[in-house]
Amino acid sequence: MIARITFDDLNATLKAAGEETRLRILCLLAEAELTVSELTEILRQSQPRISRHLKLLAEAQLVERFREGSWAFFRRAEHGPAAAVAASLIAALDPADPILVRDRERLSGVRAARVKAAQDYFRRHAAEWDRIRRLHAADDAVEAEIRAMLLDRPFRSLLDLGTGTGRILELFSSEIERGLGIDLSREMLAVARSRLDHAGIRNCSVRQGDIFDLSLPRDSFDVVILHQVLHFLDDGGRAIREAARVLRPQGRLLVVDFAPHELEFLREQYAHRRLGFSSDTITQWMEQAGLEGVVHKTLAPEPGSERKIAVSLWLAHDPRIALAAEREVA
Repeated sequence: MIARITFDDLNATLKAAGEETRLRILCLLAEAELTVSELTEILRQSQPRISRHLKLLAEAQLVERFREGSWAFFRRAEHGPAAAVAASLIAALDPADPILVRDRERLSGVRAARVKAAQDYFRRHAAEWDRIRRLHAADDAVEAEIRAMLLDRPFRSLLDLGTGTGRILELFSSEIERGLGIDLSREMLAVARSRLDHAGIRNCSVRQGDIFDLSLPRDSFDVVILHQVLHFLDDGGRAIREAARVLRPQGRLLVVDFAPHELEFLREQYAHRRLGFSSDTITQWMEQAGLEGVVHKTLAPEPGSERKIAVSLWLAHDPRIALAAEREVA
C-alpha cells in the first residue's frame, strides 16, 4: 500500500518522473546501481544532460546518490512516499516495451564490462586468497555453520560489514528482503557487484563505507555479520560497537574470525593486525557493546589436512524488546 502523500508532493513526484529520459533512468536504477558515465553509455546522452536529470530525480527523492572515492553511484530510492509512487509506475510498465528492452540490452553491456574488470582484479589476487583459504577450516563447513546459527528464526534485513566478494550476501539472498554490504575497497566492491549481478540478485547491494563510522541510522538491520574482518583492524571492539548500534531490538550480531594461531607471515605479508582471537576477547567486546547471550563455536581444520587455523563464530543479540508495531514494519 502506498503511503499517503500530499497533492503538491504527488504532483512534484509525477512531474519529476513524467519525462522520457527520467522514467528510463528510474527503470534502469530499479535493475542496478549505476554511475553517471554508465547511464550516459546506456542512454546515449551527454553527461551534463544525464546529471541534470539525476539532480531533478534526487530533489524529488526518487533516487539516492552515494560516493565511492571519486565515483558517484545512483540507486532508486527505497523508502518514502515518492519511492512508493516510483515503484508503482515501474510495475505498471510492460517489460517487453522496445525502449525498455533496448535499455536493458545496453545495461547488459555495462554489466559485462564490470564483470571483466572484477575478474581481472580477482585473477591478480587469486593466488593470495587461495593460499589463505588453504590454511583455515573449509569454507563450506564455515558457511554451513553460519547458516545454522542464523536461520533458526527468520530475519528480513542483513548488513555485511567488510563484504569483500559479496559471498555472505549471496549466501542469504533468498532468505531476506534486503541486504547491504559495506567495504572500503572499491576493487572489492566491483568484485561483489559482479558476483551479485551474475547471480541475478536484486535485493542486495554494496557500497563503500567506513566500518568504524557507518552512514546508517540506529536500529537499521535485523542481522549484522563481521566475517573475517576483525583481524585486519586496529580496534575490533570499536567495530563491534558500531555494528551493534545499527542492530534493531532483538537483532543479532555474528562475528566470524580466526581462532588464535602463530602464523606470523600473515601479519607480515597480508596485513593481518591480529593473529586470531580468543573466545573471551570477542565475548567481552560484544558485552561492552551492550549485547547479550553470546554463543561461541569453533570449527577445527579437518583431521589429516594441511590446514592449520581454526575458525571461531560468536553470536549475540540486542536485548531490547521490539514493540509489536516495530516488528510489523521491520
